[in-house]
Amino acid sequence: MMMDWLQNPWMWAFGMFGMFLGFIFWRLVLVALGALVRWLWRQGTIVAHHEDSAFEILKRRYARGEINKEEFEAKKRDLLG
Repeated sequence: MMMDWLQNPWMWAFGMFGMFLGFIFWRLVLVALGALVRWLWRQGTIVAHHEDSAFEILKRRYARGEINKEEFEAKKRDLLG
């Protein structure tokens, strides 16, 4: 059995090719896993930015000057009360 491996050059070629394919396969698996983790991470941060409470949005609008104090207080009462 060992002599066949040593005497046939095609066995060496396919052995090296198999190792190369194995290396490529596991490299692709790791890259895909990294891409999945990165995508999941970004999904979490995007969702976190869009889930602001109504009161937080109201405070930002007041801070930017889009609404006055009376309107802020009235809307605050509606939201919290």
